[in-house]
Amino acid sequence: MCALFCRAENPHLVEIYKQFKGPAFEILGISLDKPGKKDNWTKAIEQDGLKWPQVSDLNGWQNNAAQLYGIQAIPQNYLISPEGKIVGINLKGEQLADKLRELTR
Repeated sequence: MCALFCRAENPHLVEIYKQFKGPAFEILGISLDKPGKKDNWTKAIEQDGLKWPQVSDLNGWQNNAAQLYGIQAIPQNYLISPEGKIVGINLKGEQLADKLRELTR
């Protein structure tokens, strides 16, 4: 169930990535898949057309990147300015696109 829910935002992210990718916008995908699930993870990346960097150590919620960034729910996202300031949290779909348009004016 979580895999489908977690991936539901991917079509929006793919479109946003196409529109905004550049020096000031990048996406980093952090997978919380568990050991033995690498094939599922890599298939999802391919099926959903995710072109941005993806990381996972296949340690589920104990994933080093998730621990480093304080990921406590999925999907979860942070919009970080080029200066390193958090300018948005958990923005999805059109809300994320609107914020990116605002920041790139």
